[in-house]
Amino acid sequence: MAKKSKKIVRREYTAADVKELRAHSKARTPVAKIAKAMKRTEASLRQKAMALSMPLGHRR
Repeated sequence: MAKKSKKIVRREYTAADVKELRAHSKARTPVAKIAKAMKRTEASLRQKAMALSMPLGHRR
């Protein structure tokens, strides 16, 4: 039997989510930790950060 794939459930970013993302960006939190805390994918967080013109990740 084929493996069932998860159904994609899209959640809008609320004002509180954006505020939290800005705080993490300023604190330079690793993207993996932010993803776990906000229960979103790393790609989703990177896309939102890019849309808001804020730096996120790639800090070595």
